[in-house]
Amino acid sequence: MRAVITVIGKDMVGILAKVSTECAKHNINVIEVTQSVLQDLFAMIMMVDISDSDVPFTAFAETITAIGAEMGLSIHAMHEDIFNAMHTI
Repeated sequence: MRAVITVIGKDMVGILAKVSTECAKHNINVIEVTQSVLQDLFAMIMMVDISDSDVPFTAFAETITAIGAEMGLSIHAMHEDIFNAMHTI
């Protein structure tokens, strides 16, 4: 099973490290990452494998959102099935 993590906010040192560390902490493998910095705005999309996660996905999603709030970022984790359903006509 896979999930999509999105991050948007003011660019600062350590964003990728913080998100990927939280993933590693729960045995969530980062499959692919794309990121851009536009002036001082940071945007990142991560595809992660949640098959071997040691926590329920909803708990991980809440934790990663809370980390974003602490950092002044918008971080959301969405299960791949929901992401695909949202983008299907």
